Amino acid sequence: MTIRILPLLALASSLTACATGAQETSRPTVRIDVPRMELPSGAEPLGPDSGIREGQAVGQAAKTLKYDDGPNGLNAVIALAPDITAQVRAARRLPLGGRTVLVKDNIETRELPTTAGSLALANNRTERDAPMIANLRRAGGVVMGKTNLSEWANIRDSNSTSGWSALGGLVRNPYAIDRNSCGSSSGSGAAVAAGFAWAAIGTETNGSITCPASINGVVGFKPSVGVVSRTHVVPISSTQDTAGPMARSVMDAAMLLTAIAGADPADAVTTTVPNRPADYGAGLAESSLEGVRIGVMRGQVGDRQDLKDAFDAALADMERAGAILVDIEFEPNTEMYRDSFQVLMFELREEMGKYLSSLPGEDMPRSLADLIAFNEANAETEMRWFGQDLFIQAEGTTDRKAYEAARKNAIHLAGERTIDLLLAENDVSFLVAPTRGPAWVSDLINGDNFNGSIGFGAPAAIAGYPHLTVPMGAIEGLPVGLSIIGAKWDDHAVLKAGAAYERARSAVLPQPRFERWQPALRPSAPATAN
Repeated sequence: MTIRILPLLALASSLTACATGAQETSRPTVRIDVPRMELPSGAEPLGPDSGIREGQAVGQAAKTLKYDDGPNGLNAVIALAPDITAQVRAARRLPLGGRTVLVKDNIETRELPTTAGSLALANNRTERDAPMIANLRRAGGVVMGKTNLSEWANIRDSNSTSGWSALGGLVRNPYAIDRNSCGSSSGSGAAVAAGFAWAAIGTETNGSITCPASINGVVGFKPSVGVVSRTHVVPISSTQDTAGPMARSVMDAAMLLTAIAGADPADAVTTTVPNRPADYGAGLAESSLEGVRIGVMRGQVGDRQDLKDAFDAALADMERAGAILVDIEFEPNTEMYRDSFQVLMFELREEMGKYLSSLPGEDMPRSLADLIAFNEANAETEMRWFGQDLFIQAEGTTDRKAYEAARKNAIHLAGERTIDLLLAENDVSFLVAPTRGPAWVSDLINGDNFNGSIGFGAPAAIAGYPHLTVPMGAIEGLPVGLSIIGAKWDDHAVLKAGAAYERARSAVLPQPRFERWQPALRPSAPATAN
């Protein structure tokens, strides 16, 4: 159920009493002594002076309330902001003109709690904006609300179900509500696909923007690490974490990236970005694939013939647009995955401790050990479906020398020895592969069930390179995406290539049905004479 009470002051005090509702079919219901609102406060009746954006915002809020709540609701949105149309009105003359943006609930916004989906952070009202959100507001973007996510961005347990959090319940896929929305930016992907906002912000450590974007049939862009500030974002890894846009077109994603990007003295890597574009949308409308050499990662397609067919159709579209395709057979050094995992475990303990220690307020967790203890004390609600083995492993990962060696090797293997090597040896500008297969059935008992042989996103995530996914078609009504990966800091070029592919795409994309999955209807075979 989408929380839509004016300032949400009662959120924290109500969670303890109602937390038992945070199961697979429901979420905690806030109970306070005021009438239930039909729309968020700030969504005033539209009058003669109302603008188009205000009408769109009210329509998006109404659609959220219609399709996000109830036993078959998407559970994509945790909270709607209290002053949506007022924000829109104030932003009319700014570059984004009051376009609405949903924000993943591990990113701080001043008007709403930031919970990472956990009851442990139910009281986390910092009343501050992350720098990326301050940038968004200055550009005329409107914070529509907060999206549900895989709790703690899917780093709590190795047998988790993507899209589930104790606070928000299980995110459902708008194309088939019994199917998963991937994670950890599950709510952001599902909400954009459902039309709950113009766009959304997700975060990624490894696949958490690109997978839910692909699975939900939207554009998702994981920028080079450093393009967007991570200050006031619930962390996993200082090496791999980044935020990025999720939208219905590459141009919209570029517009949102332009708004949220920027240097931040509190996040040193953001000050190292060379030749930072003033506008990531510049040139996208005129971009072309004519003469562009593109590496095709043949070994990362998996064994599904239907996915191969969709990918081949996307490749044919690029060839018709003038691209020169170069087949590549390559398997990365598996040390990269081993060492990256060690990096995540070490940095999770350190970075989470730094973040929690910075929070205002009393009775807040201050370390990863505090979170582990909270989960143990609240196991019935927090650990009904899966445990916290990754939290426990991270708490015990303390060897700094081993971490530093692992970090150096992982980045080297993923960057110089994988992406850089493939681009140079094959004289190509980009690498392409399917992002993921189609959405799987959500299963809280057994956890996720996705095909790990599909996709090439891990090297880009580990090395901090740009990775764009664009819808390329569907399998039985379930979306699948095309990944476009480039060299570090080539974010603008990757977006241009994605926009050019988007215009060349011949596939007919499905529309969300907000129902359980059913096999796609196919033409009947012609009758044969006896």
